[in-house]
Amino acid sequence: MTWWQVSAVANAVIMAAYMAISYAIGRALWRSGQWRKNRLGLATTAIFFTCGVHHGWHTVHLLLPDHAMNHMTGEGDMPGTDMGSGSDPDHTRVNPMRLAFDDPRTTAWDIFTAAAAVWYWTLRSRFPALVRGAAVFEDLKLRQVAERTLRESEERYRGIVDTTSEGVALLDQDGRIGYANAQLADLVGRGGPELLEVDLVDLVVDEDRSKIIDGLARTRRDGTQRVEVGLCHSAGRPVSAQVALTARAGATGEVEGVLAMVADVTDQKVAEAQLRQAQRLDAVGQLAGGVAHDFNNLLTVIDGYAEMLLAQTDGPARADLTAIRNAADRAAGLTRQLLAFSRNQTAKPRAVDLNDLVGGIEEMLRRLIREDVDLEVQAAAAPATVWADHGQLEQVIVNLAVNGRDAMPDGGRLTIATDHVDLDPDEAGRLGLSPGGQVVLTVTDTGHGMPPEVQARAFEPFFTTKDHGKGTGLGLSTAYGIIRQVGGHITVDSAPHAGSTFRVYLAAVAAVADQRRPDLGAEHLAGGDETILLVEDDPAVRELTERILTSAGYRSLVAANGQEAIDLVRHHPTIDLLLTDVIMPGLNGRQVADRLTELIPDLPVVFTSAHTHGIMDQQIDESAVAFLDKPFTAATLTRTIRETLGPRMPSGPP
Repeated sequence: MTWWQVSAVANAVIMAAYMAISYAIGRALWRSGQWRKNRLGLATTAIFFTCGVHHGWHTVHLLLPDHAMNHMTGEGDMPGTDMGSGSDPDHTRVNPMRLAFDDPRTTAWDIFTAAAAVWYWTLRSRFPALVRGAAVFEDLKLRQVAERTLRESEERYRGIVDTTSEGVALLDQDGRIGYANAQLADLVGRGGPELLEVDLVDLVVDEDRSKIIDGLARTRRDGTQRVEVGLCHSAGRPVSAQVALTARAGATGEVEGVLAMVADVTDQKVAEAQLRQAQRLDAVGQLAGGVAHDFNNLLTVIDGYAEMLLAQTDGPARADLTAIRNAADRAAGLTRQLLAFSRNQTAKPRAVDLNDLVGGIEEMLRRLIREDVDLEVQAAAAPATVWADHGQLEQVIVNLAVNGRDAMPDGGRLTIATDHVDLDPDEAGRLGLSPGGQVVLTVTDTGHGMPPEVQARAFEPFFTTKDHGKGTGLGLSTAYGIIRQVGGHITVDSAPHAGSTFRVYLAAVAAVADQRRPDLGAEHLAGGDETILLVEDDPAVRELTERILTSAGYRSLVAANGQEAIDLVRHHPTIDLLLTDVIMPGLNGRQVADRLTELIPDLPVVFTSAHTHGIMDQQIDESAVAFLDKPFTAATLTRTIRETLGPRMPSGPP
């Protein structure tokens, strides 16, 4: 076989392969509907087809006889044509195509091309779409656009996941983390790579692991689930989280994993706990106020009748009656402390000796703190007199003492001291006070102390380092508010493991006479002959008060409630003073006073109450209005009435 015959066979093979490939691709484009829009596939089909035609043309020319080739090219019969070498008229010219391909190098290249074409055809099994009749080729531009769109979509969703405030984790079938964003890593105090291949259950505190395990199981069954759990933070701080679980379905529709969205709700839980604690304290305060109200009414009756009997008795019985009054006075002190705890005392600033105040509540403080805490009181040698509300200062001391007690869980020493200091201008300016004499109340504990960052927030409302449910964060902020309201200042010095010292600065005022009752014996009544309207819902207190007024010479009209009082005034318009309880069913004392002052302008009013429930929070500064705490004595009652009537009418003889 000659070289040109081998080339002819090779070209025939190339033609057959190219035509088969062109047909297969073209049919796939036609069946898939991409004949017009897939230009790359169409161009590929055209290239293979033209190449097949070209190699077919070569095959035909190589296999044709010489005379046929000469006839097709128009050579052989033309005049003057050299038909061959020599003078033989029967000799025809050799086929030039054969001469061109009768070369080993050309034949070798044709054989190599044929082998490549056959090899290309054998690879069709790697393109199943070719056999199925789908499009084999995809427009490169379309692929680039699709890839760019996919990449932008991935970047957009990754940006959302990375910038969301919630932690995001992708879990496999077994609950292991395959992906976690930076927010989830921050929630548990770990690096992002540390979370990979970690079970989500291992990030949850022991007591809540059953909840997350059950939540994952329900998610695989129901599709979604939401649970609240505590997370294990690497620094040991508590983290409360709300975890939203959503099942992830695979291509077959089966659940192949879970998407976990983890939201930090620690602040919300703390706020809820503080609210519940505040509500509990408010309920306790309301209970304490109600008990104090009823108890003070009873003490008013006990002390009042004892005082009246004391004025009529001589001999040994006087000592017994005095003992009754002393006991009633001590009981009244307990109710004042109860009202200080409930924060429901009406603010009445006056001169208060801190030495006496601390001494008066020392026994209560000893009951308040634990037995493993030693209480030491160090009073200044000179009276430490300040201008403030007695009950509010008691509340400040109680709050500071409780704070010191809680800082010593293993016991320690709590020291309460009073002292006098003279502030120079520089020190006074630093504290925001006026230079000069100041009384300093110091409360020191030997507890665990506070780092600087905690000291900086110690007086913030609702800030607390105590466990959930053990503190509201209101004690120190309340103390701070009370002290600042009276023009004072409070500071804290502390260090970790070195205890804390709170100093309260209050302006010193001139010492005043002892305002406590030195003698609870019989006192003279400040009498008069005016007409007084008495409004009191408690029958025993009403009867006692009426007897006191009658004993002092006053004419009295008595009403058991506000509506009765208004009806009495309409029939007896000549009323000189209204003496009313504050807390009553129906109209309260303030409402009664407002109604009656519309009927009788400038009517003097004396309010009495064992507990105002906030009704008398407004400062009473009118000269014709007074407030008298229960329990009151007969002398105190008549003196208050007389002082209130004074600007209108001179006092009559006692």
